[in-house]
Amino acid sequence: MTTSRYIKDYPRPQFVRDEWTNLNGEWAFGFDDANSGERDDWPAQFGGDRTITIPFSYETEASGIGEQEHHSQVWYQRMIDIPEEQAGKAVMLHFQAVDYIAKLWVNGRYVGMHQGGYSAFSFDISPYVTFGGSNSLTVKAEDSMDAAQPRGKQRWTKDSFECFYVQTTGIWQSVWLEYVHPVHLEAVKMTPDVDTRRLKLDYQVRGNLDSGDIRLETIISLKGNRVKQFSLAIDRPWLQLDVDLLHEMNGPWKMSYWTPATPNLYDIEFILYKGGDKLDHVHSYFGMRKISTKDGQVLLNNEPIYQRLLLDQGYWPESHLTPPSEEAILRDIDAVLAMGYNGVRKHMKVEDPRFLYWCDVKGLLVWSEMAATFEFNDQAIQRFTGEWVEIVRQYYNHPSIITWVPFNESWGIMNVAKDSRQQAFTVSLYHLTKSLDPTRLVVSNDGWEHTVSDILTLHDYVESGEEFRRRYTNKDDIVNNRIAFNNKKYAYADGYRYSGQPVILSEFGGVAFKNDAGWGYGNQEATEESYLNRLKELHAAVKAIDYIVGYCYTQITDVQQEVNGMLEENRELKVPLEAIQDLNRP
Repeated sequence: MTTSRYIKDYPRPQFVRDEWTNLNGEWAFGFDDANSGERDDWPAQFGGDRTITIPFSYETEASGIGEQEHHSQVWYQRMIDIPEEQAGKAVMLHFQAVDYIAKLWVNGRYVGMHQGGYSAFSFDISPYVTFGGSNSLTVKAEDSMDAAQPRGKQRWTKDSFECFYVQTTGIWQSVWLEYVHPVHLEAVKMTPDVDTRRLKLDYQVRGNLDSGDIRLETIISLKGNRVKQFSLAIDRPWLQLDVDLLHEMNGPWKMSYWTPATPNLYDIEFILYKGGDKLDHVHSYFGMRKISTKDGQVLLNNEPIYQRLLLDQGYWPESHLTPPSEEAILRDIDAVLAMGYNGVRKHMKVEDPRFLYWCDVKGLLVWSEMAATFEFNDQAIQRFTGEWVEIVRQYYNHPSIITWVPFNESWGIMNVAKDSRQQAFTVSLYHLTKSLDPTRLVVSNDGWEHTVSDILTLHDYVESGEEFRRRYTNKDDIVNNRIAFNNKKYAYADGYRYSGQPVILSEFGGVAFKNDAGWGYGNQEATEESYLNRLKELHAAVKAIDYIVGYCYTQITDVQQEVNGMLEENRELKVPLEAIQDLNRP
């Protein structure tokens, strides 16, 4: 079941307008290795000599180019017609993701720029376009191999190595247009409160409100039944409102919670009026759910939930970081659920919003993680923090996201165990994230060397179940830094101590099978029998430790040279589905 305003391929399902134009497809394209395009005025006289299919990066086969050599300056251009009847409206040009710096020109005139490879951004291009005529859009993307740039699993050397893969350059998620009234809704932050059965709404309105007589109508419904409808006058760009959602029409209140078993979603509409004229109409949705911790457990709606997660790097052989289609997104989510897992740890990338939409609809839990830098300096701090703030704000309304993970395995903060400056960075990011979103759990540094964190997460690729049981029998040894992981990494950084948080094994397994060309963790298994026996032993050992309240197996699919997935890179099962389901039974 979808939300009431589901539109296939709509790039931003949490904030839907009916009138939009998809700009994915063929664009003119060019490499600019001399970085002369701006001097030579490519926005007016385009110098590119190729075509590309976006939203796929030039490194992918899906783009039509498929060259993996790094080019730090690339250009795009296409013509678009803006209908005469849209005159007077704001023409919003949306980019879901461009890696890493994007500059935009419209009809040869510079509009603006955005920095950050994983966060979305928009430009109001109405002052630059010709209504009723043809218009040129020109984009320059600047990328680098700088390890102080948030890059995640993208390599920063000429060749791929270990668990780092071909880089992604330029436009790699959808581009689209919307025509909106100059006075329109820019964003709505929706915060559910399960305990009081209320919804907090933070409205953000853009445009000139001086003329007055502007009101915003909000309509909330559940499964086609209207729950609430109200209207309020708009006299300033930011407004906050608490809404009581207590109602009887759908039986017991618990049936309206969002859970993996019952992913109930409320539809919500926002309609902006001036007098009797409609200015804007946006469709969205939300889920009533609460994430918290108590007595060493993670709670969903005040009840303990055991998390069975898969590490998901979101790579496809033909399109790398970009989902090749919405159908491909659905296939991955359905595969996770069919195998008996109830969530994913989306690793080292911020995924396409359509993926999160389908997780919301199907009830798949998500840990959302930031792409790491691999150096620590002032520039890395500034880049990382600015982009992380954008991401948390942009993805806040998705009920499937239950945990934010800014750092992983001390990547980009390699001396956090002892360096007070790096420790301060993780602590500040924890509290900054909590200031933006106090409703979710935050993991300061997933895997080890934690500072302030809502969960103690551990990464351990021990090969045998027997060794795992022996290592984890005594909880005190783990949480008090008496047992090391991965070359003398301990659970906590110096000066920080365990204080009763839930313990989750957030990476384990990673067993390779049937592929001599790549690598997995530990010894590769040669037969299906030995592969399944090792998986069974490991899963049984993890589930036998009573203080471990969830796990994340590495990983859902093979990725390039890393061949430790439950599925092949083409999404084919390596072993019978029933065998994987058995691993996840209580």
